[in-house]
Amino acid sequence: MEQIKTFLLLGSLSVLLVLIGGYFGGTGGMLIALLIAGGMNFYAYYFSDTMILKHYNAQEVDPREAPMLYRVVERLVERANLPMPKIYIIHDHIPNAFATGRNPEHAAVAITTGLLELLTEEEIEGVMAHELSHVDHRDILIATIAATIAGAVAFVANILQFGAMFGRNNRHSNPIIMIAMAILLPIAASVIQMTISRSREFMADEGAARLSGHPEWLQSALIKLSNYNARGEVQGSTPENAHMFIISPFDGKNFSFSNLFRTHPTTEQRLERLEALKGVFNSANEQNKLYDRHYV
Repeated sequence: MEQIKTFLLLGSLSVLLVLIGGYFGGTGGMLIALLIAGGMNFYAYYFSDTMILKHYNAQEVDPREAPMLYRVVERLVERANLPMPKIYIIHDHIPNAFATGRNPEHAAVAITTGLLELLTEEEIEGVMAHELSHVDHRDILIATIAATIAGAVAFVANILQFGAMFGRNNRHSNPIIMIAMAILLPIAASVIQMTISRSREFMADEGAARLSGHPEWLQSALIKLSNYNARGEVQGSTPENAHMFIISPFDGKNFSFSNLFRTHPTTEQRLERLEALKGVFNSANEQNKLYDRHYV
């Protein structure tokens, strides 16, 4: 159900972009809008991982430099049947983590020194299981496409708005329509993008619980991370890349329009879903015990 919802929302973003181009420029405008989105997506597909790692000055580490972290990730990728990702450390005291890469074969996970210092090995396993679930579901690619299309919507709306306002006088030059579209279209695109991001976070939490077998590890990590990120954010964080982190760097700091512009579900919502999964796992364990007693 979440997969269907995600692709419907991505389709809505694409349609929104094409409608903007068609409204302002007819068939030619639609073509321009598609070309801009295609170019942005091509660049994001191949180079977004390099850009984001450089942005945060992430340093690749090997098993000698981060033995515990490597041990955790190796254990999880073997369990999930995934290729081993590159591992990066960001020297920042605020605890957080993210995954990047267009597919499992080109994936990387990055973790701050603050997270390594704050969490136990079990809690780090819960966090890494969450990030590897993103990799397995190709969430980074989906989020990148959503972000670039949303950016293209805002870009095309602004460019074509000024072109219509300063071009020849026609039905598209109505200043009221121009102002309304300049405000509402980028907002609509952002809301769709954030909805996609929240859906993928729930899926990654569930994937992490199943991969580690211990939802309580991720629960404990989320509580600690949420508390610390309310005090500050990873250096260089921007609203454009906030969706990548396991905890939004801006949670607890953005009060605009309630939850519309949240890139993540609230920590309370995530904890509740993980609590429900604990019940499912406990029931499964009890059934296995009954089976063993009956047949052994």
